[in-house]
Amino acid sequence: MKNHRNGQAAILSDAEYSKIRKQIRSKKYKLLLDLAWYTGERWGALVKLQVADVYREDGTPHEYINFRACTRKATPDGKRQTRQVPVHPVLAEALATYQPEDNSLWLFPCRDGNGAITIRWADMILRAAVDRAGMSAKGISTHSTRRSFITKLHRNGTDLYTIKKITGHRDFKSLEKYVDIDSDRVKGAINAL
Repeated sequence: MKNHRNGQAAILSDAEYSKIRKQIRSKKYKLLLDLAWYTGERWGALVKLQVADVYREDGTPHEYINFRACTRKATPDGKRQTRQVPVHPVLAEALATYQPEDNSLWLFPCRDGNGAITIRWADMILRAAVDRAGMSAKGISTHSTRRSFITKLHRNGTDLYTIKKITGHRDFKSLEKYVDIDSDRVKGAINAL
């Protein structure tokens, strides 16, 4: 799906995110997309979320989403870090109205009840929604939500040190691959001299 983006997943606008979200039929998978959009986490960690990572025992959402180290991508030196992300107000509303499946350890259990859905299944859900939205030629993938999250933070004036802390990147070199700088921003910087 990244055919015209030189290996980079497309950056989504708010309108494109909404258009894709409308094409997802299941409340469960709408929540998966919302979590990706508002946390910037990789989908591999999202599908492995446990109910306890998101909800208290009384069923109310935590103020932070807890992404366990064992579910996150390892750094080049093989280390993994737990990441906690504050819950955005829009995401808090979605979490408050969602009811995890009874007696499931997983926030996104597979249909047969044996474990969580796979990243492949989540990717199929996203691709189908992208196709139905008429956006299949854009180069949208599961990584688009992470790139969009990081780029949006940067465009909104969040400094790179804070973005690095939010996303869990170990260094700026790996972080900079996610930030998309458009030509208008480059022109604006030059004009500001």
